[in-house]
Amino acid sequence: MSVYNGERYLASAIESVLAQDFTDFEFLIVDDGSTDASPRIVQHYAEMDSRVRPILRENRGLIASLNEMVKIAKAPVIARMDADDICRPNRFSRQIAFLEQHPDYGVVGCWSEDIGEEGEPLICHGMDDHPLTHEELLRAIEIGGQLICHPAAVFRRDIILSVGGYHAAFRHCEDLDLWLRLAGVTKLGNIPERLLRYRRYPAQVSSRHATEQQIGSVVARIAWEERQAGRPDPTATLDRLPPIADLDALFGRPGVSRRVREQVALGVRYSASAMRGNGFDLLVSHLRDGGRRDGMWRTVLRLLRFGEPVRALRLASTLATSHAA
Repeated sequence: MSVYNGERYLASAIESVLAQDFTDFEFLIVDDGSTDASPRIVQHYAEMDSRVRPILRENRGLIASLNEMVKIAKAPVIARMDADDICRPNRFSRQIAFLEQHPDYGVVGCWSEDIGEEGEPLICHGMDDHPLTHEELLRAIEIGGQLICHPAAVFRRDIILSVGGYHAAFRHCEDLDLWLRLAGVTKLGNIPERLLRYRRYPAQVSSRHATEQQIGSVVARIAWEERQAGRPDPTATLDRLPPIADLDALFGRPGVSRRVREQVALGVRYSASAMRGNGFDLLVSHLRDGGRRDGMWRTVLRLLRFGEPVRALRLASTLATSHAA
């Protein structure tokens, strides 16, 4: 578990791990330079339970924290966990049993139960459960579907190290990039049991960085296509992805930048945080470049629901102008 200013839900997350019916584990927690009460909370549980192994240091970012913990972990199997989610008591035992029974699988996730800020059940419309078998997961990759919920993942440490761990370039979608790289060297799947309560709320990382996450996700899938075609992956050694306009040069062919811009623009229009941030400018740029317009007038109405009347008017003007042109 990596924590950065996670005091609000941290105690509940830690307690759900310590309450597992599988008890033989070390619990690595990196406090990644928090400025709230998170370090004190982590230290408190370390004093209460010897299984908790705290690492309190300056901020280095999530990917650096994850790679650090993978390297120093003592066990051959690692379970991921986030500081705002809750494990069911039998999560570890069920996933470890799966890996013991399926030695050809290097990663196993599980289904999750969505909860809100106060732990209330949520119904997220239009979201399917994660695929179960490796074959189903490969089909999901082809259509851009969900693969494995990151905080619900349990994986074999040696396999993660064999592919170089998490790649620095894919901030906020480091898990997708990792699953895509692992899909070529091991099997991945999910248990059809809701062993994790996954919290959704406006302040979570995936909401605050929706546009960057979308960009990285599209690029990660293009990098996967490169590897599938037997071509080198130009993202493998990057510390950060270049601007969208430079992606043609990165991949050595035209059309990549336009494809990424279009897919991201069509994806971020459903995110309030993205439409209030730089995702809106990307959407407008996509339209001015002659990109797909389907559903864009509904996006004008969506912006009004998001409380962004000025941006709604600007998008309507862009649509009218580009249509007239």
